[in-house]
Amino acid sequence: MRNRMEPSAIPLVLSALAFSGSATAAGFQLMEQNGSGLGTAYAGQAAVAEDASTIYFNPAGMTFLSATHSFSAVGTLISRSTRFADEGTTPMPVINPRTGAPTGAFHAVGDGGGDGGGVHAIPAVYYVHALSPDWRLGLGIGPTFADETEYDSTFVGRFSGQKTRIRHINVNPSVAYRVNERLSLGVGVDYVVSKIEFTQATPYVGAPVGRLKGDGRAWGYNLGLMYQLDPATRLGVSYRSKVKVDLDGTQTVPGLIDRSITASIETPDTLSVALQHKLDERWTLLGDYSWTGWSSLQALEPRVAASSAAATAPLRYNFKNTWRVGVGATWQYNQDWKLRAGTAYDKNPIPDDASRTMTVPDADRIWLAFGAKWAVTPNTSLDFGYAHLFLKDTHTARAVTNTAETVTLQTVRGKFENSVDLLSVQLNYAF
Repeated sequence: MRNRMEPSAIPLVLSALAFSGSATAAGFQLMEQNGSGLGTAYAGQAAVAEDASTIYFNPAGMTFLSATHSFSAVGTLISRSTRFADEGTTPMPVINPRTGAPTGAFHAVGDGGGDGGGVHAIPAVYYVHALSPDWRLGLGIGPTFADETEYDSTFVGRFSGQKTRIRHINVNPSVAYRVNERLSLGVGVDYVVSKIEFTQATPYVGAPVGRLKGDGRAWGYNLGLMYQLDPATRLGVSYRSKVKVDLDGTQTVPGLIDRSITASIETPDTLSVALQHKLDERWTLLGDYSWTGWSSLQALEPRVAASSAAATAPLRYNFKNTWRVGVGATWQYNQDWKLRAGTAYDKNPIPDDASRTMTVPDADRIWLAFGAKWAVTPNTSLDFGYAHLFLKDTHTARAVTNTAETVTLQTVRGKFENSVDLLSVQLNYAF
């Protein structure tokens, strides 16, 4: 890739090369892997094993599916609102692209940038085949990290981040074995395909928009255990590994930069411990505690492919490990209908205002969810789920620096107001 000009200082900050902040779990993780779990705020999913989507939450649960063939397809709509209120963002100086020095002028500060969220669809499909009474094979395909964030071109934080488009798809073949009447084990392989596009304003004369594109592939794994403590109580434990994706892509600024870059991003590992307890023939209680190792993501450092020199200032996330706890219940209303409800508290990984980026304005959140299952025929059922996420207002004091991080060009200060609504439909067919 040609490099038309090599500015001495390139303050194009990769504020969102990795993933946007509109995902509904903490950080930029997607929990929307099924519709049946949404109705209970995903409480106890590692112990439920109700349909083929158990492949994602706990592959050991495949042994609890009695049909020879089990299929599930889910579509979830995410409606997210992200609004920014400026609280004293400093002006961005106009930079001479040849020398990297300020010209003495300043760019217009800008405004709140409108609603950075939007409505997006998240699909997933699962299939389980019973090889024998004790062995199961399965395949799941869906996005584990995927979303979009886009502000108006006049956004006050446009020099830190303006638009992100992420697609992080996971292909997850799995196998499960029933050791005995109480214990089942499962293991899966994660093949991850990532595609990323990010744009932001640059501080050069005329404020040309810089664009970064990248894609990569990587491997990981997931493990699961289910243990029937007694006829009414089931324990589930699941683990999903870290996945390090090496990205290859391009960095372009019209008239200034056109070159190949590389970067690496490591998604966190997760551990979930869940319980399912049947009170009687109608009522079932669910609960879980989940841990996510977000501390693996401290910084993202894009580099020029040809020389390994820094292409931009590092993006410092400084994430810390997080946890989530959920409780829920289901009620078998009659032979055809099952009703669900649940709530959860989800801790965010951002340690302070200085670490909060424009495209990951994450906050602690409380889930409130409702759902139902309709048995359409003996072989076919539909799951419906709705959830509203209450997010705390958060603040940012994000610095925009030059490539060497020796000069702070601008500090974006303001408040984020976020909310999320989820609606999911899932089709299940077993025979």
